[in-house]
Amino acid sequence: MFQLTKRDQRVLEVILILLAVGLSCLVYKTEGYKLVTLNLFFLPVVLSAFFLGRYAAGILAVFCVMAASLVCALDLNEFSSLSSPLVIGLSITVWGAILCLTALLVGTLSDERSAQAIELHEAYVGVVEVLSRYLQGGNPQLNAFTNRVVQLSQKIALEMRLSSRRIDDIRVAALLQGFSRIEVTTKVISKAVHSLESKGKNQDFSFHGTDLVCSLGSVLRGAIPILVNQDKGLPGDPKDHSAAEAPIGAKILSVARAYEVALQGHSGTEPAPAEIVRELRADTTAHYDLDVLDALQRVVVNDVQLVEA
Repeated sequence: MFQLTKRDQRVLEVILILLAVGLSCLVYKTEGYKLVTLNLFFLPVVLSAFFLGRYAAGILAVFCVMAASLVCALDLNEFSSLSSPLVIGLSITVWGAILCLTALLVGTLSDERSAQAIELHEAYVGVVEVLSRYLQGGNPQLNAFTNRVVQLSQKIALEMRLSSRRIDDIRVAALLQGFSRIEVTTKVISKAVHSLESKGKNQDFSFHGTDLVCSLGSVLRGAIPILVNQDKGLPGDPKDHSAAEAPIGAKILSVARAYEVALQGHSGTEPAPAEIVRELRADTTAHYDLDVLDALQRVVVNDVQLVEA
């Protein structure tokens, strides 16, 4: 089952139900070969099983069988001219059983594939998190800053009601956003992944953390666009519309990082979170997304209220 948002799922459900109703009307209007026309119901059922899973496909299959049975009952004379009522009933029963079985099988395969994809996604998020914390362990300040950005980005994404997959991508991008400041050695990577010791002379090659991130591009498909676009339009030409084209995750990461930088930049008395948000809104050199700033303000206000309570 593909990762669809709740809204997309509801829209798809309505479309499939309307398609089933339309096919029922088509069967009713068809003169002759009505039993052959019933096979068109496999289309919405298979689509429902593939995109929505076994449960939704089973309900739609039962609905299609009930609709087809009603059509047959209303126009039984048309069917009777071709065969006896007993043969008609047996044909519809067999057709309905095969339709429900198809929904069950395709939906089960789709659910299993979706579960495996979720497990794989959670595994790669965990591996990236461990690797990020290991590589940043030598820099406590960078590690602490990254953790704060990760937590704030996740809270903003939750406040904006993004899907769990997009929230995970934002979390991974926030974990990796500090890699440009890290110099990674092959010795460290070998120790981290417990690889075999190299034979012969021990050589130590170094490369930037961004190179490591780019090498994992096939794995971090959701996080790479966020990392690439996290600085798009910040700052830039006011006439440049590149910021509007950036993914929402990149906008969230930019705002969260700017908030933490502004929070660290104040010396002495720690400023109120609402004051920092006002400073971000008043920054004319940056193009922060207003919806993200609104979500940030709600998040920091809620945090302050929880601390005071």
